[in-house]
Amino acid sequence: MTVFVAIARIGSAHGRSKVKEKLVAKRKPLSTMVADSLSEKVRSGALAPGAQLATEAELGAEYNVSRTVVREAIARLRSAGLVIPRQGKGIFVSEAPHQQGFMIPAEALATLPETIALLELRLSVEVESAGLCAQRRTDEEARAIRSLMEQVDALHEDPEQVQIHYDYDFHLKIAECTRNEFIFGFLDYLRPIIAPRFRLGHIVASEYKEAYYARIHAEHDSIVAAIERRDAPAAREAMRQHLQNSLERVRALALATGINADDATQPQASGTLFAGLKIPAGG
Repeated sequence: MTVFVAIARIGSAHGRSKVKEKLVAKRKPLSTMVADSLSEKVRSGALAPGAQLATEAELGAEYNVSRTVVREAIARLRSAGLVIPRQGKGIFVSEAPHQQGFMIPAEALATLPETIALLELRLSVEVESAGLCAQRRTDEEARAIRSLMEQVDALHEDPEQVQIHYDYDFHLKIAECTRNEFIFGFLDYLRPIIAPRFRLGHIVASEYKEAYYARIHAEHDSIVAAIERRDAPAAREAMRQHLQNSLERVRALALATGINADDATQPQASGTLFAGLKIPAGG
């Protein structure tokens, strides 16, 4: 908020200059003012966890600012871990518990850069995995994929007791039905590294678990429905959105806890990760 200061007339120019230096307040940038206002709405509950923010145009009209200013304000909220983009949907208030950094063991926090890098890797592999599955699966395999999805999505376990990648078996089943042993073998190799890193409770507070599980089920169902229709492009896009949303939640966790996602330890971690992979003879 701009502070207006009334300055009394002072005899000497030197005196007026000193008073101005002390009393004239600096005006905050518009983007900061919008970000502060939205942050207060989030913290007060006026914008509840899981709520969708208004569009750029709507926020611009509400605050009488340009879309560029709104984008800068949203970037500030993302940097604070207060909001998360959902692929193809918009910007939503984070459902993560407040002060989550204090709930996560230091050794787990240290692996956040690697976890983000691995999710980016999964994106590049699993998007095509879903497409190949849609093209190559048998009717029996399609039924098995849906059955497994329903089993996984029906659990609704306490977020504090379940791993963040609780649906990894579902992803592996899709990879298995690609008829590509390298895709399945690679994702199976990553499983013990990816799965146990974080609890779901680190990104979703218990009171919002039902809405979270319902949203993930809808994402899963979009993938499975495309596979059942043998619609490879739709299967790829549904998988992309699902994994991109997961990636954004983990990125928000990193931002909220002050972890650098581009940590310099990544090269060493990747060397350790892939040390066990065997190079084929003559490769």
